[in-house]
Amino acid sequence: MIHIGCHLSVSDGYKAMGETMLRFGGDTFAWFMRNPRGGKAKPIDAADAAALNALLKKEGFGALVAHGSYTMNLCAANPQTLANGRDMLREDLERMEAFPGNFYNFHPGSHVGQGTETGVALIADALNAYLTPELHTTVLLETMAGKGSEVGGTFEELREIIDRVTRKEKLGVCFDTCHVWDAGYDIVNDLDGVLARFDDLIGLDKLCAVHFNDSKNPLGSHKDRHEKLGLGCIGEAALKRIALHPALQGKPFILETPNEDEGYIKEIAQVKGWMMGNEECVMRNA
Repeated sequence: MIHIGCHLSVSDGYKAMGETMLRFGGDTFAWFMRNPRGGKAKPIDAADAAALNALLKKEGFGALVAHGSYTMNLCAANPQTLANGRDMLREDLERMEAFPGNFYNFHPGSHVGQGTETGVALIADALNAYLTPELHTTVLLETMAGKGSEVGGTFEELREIIDRVTRKEKLGVCFDTCHVWDAGYDIVNDLDGVLARFDDLIGLDKLCAVHFNDSKNPLGSHKDRHEKLGLGCIGEAALKRIALHPALQGKPFILETPNEDEGYIKEIAQVKGWMMGNEECVMRNA
């Protein structure tokens, strides 16, 4: 079984997000640690954070997947942008200590003409600065679509970052289905081959979470445009195979599809239906 949920707004507080996801029918969720487009983060209410943690434990939630700001670029060419990105990472990881045992996901960054090798080195340097033995959060590099000067559009690039990080036990990967498809990994016709490639280069033990999206684009388009489940170029059959794949069970799956609340409720029920159907098949064949 996987855990399924979507992005939620923190505007009504942390416990409220857990209650909302229960109403949606899910058992994990994601939220932005600050405005997705940047800005200062609001202080965390310790009592509210504790109330969420108690709710998660009581209701048997899977791990949560907090998300860094889109403006956090750990390999920016502009010195001030780079410094701001490092400050965001440090502050976000400090704030994540209110939610121990969960994941913090971020887009590795864009090298903006400096070259991939320089981008990889800068990202790893920032991670080495803030991944400490005391940290209770696993930081996830997100697989990217490879548009522009993005770093992380190939498994090899993610492996290069991981290789340079000292505290590898604090680091993992978030596997975005739209992004890997747009990057050229054929998860429709060769899911086992893609996962085997990931395992060879990075290790499936490092695949900690999934951003679960269809794509508006054909394979290898490098465009990164998400679509609702089953309505894009990946399609429902392939997405179902991903959700039921043995190597991915127990992972949090976060929907980032272009939906409002009712759409997410429908997709969560859709994925849970796949899981229930699979259980029934297993029981019939036992």
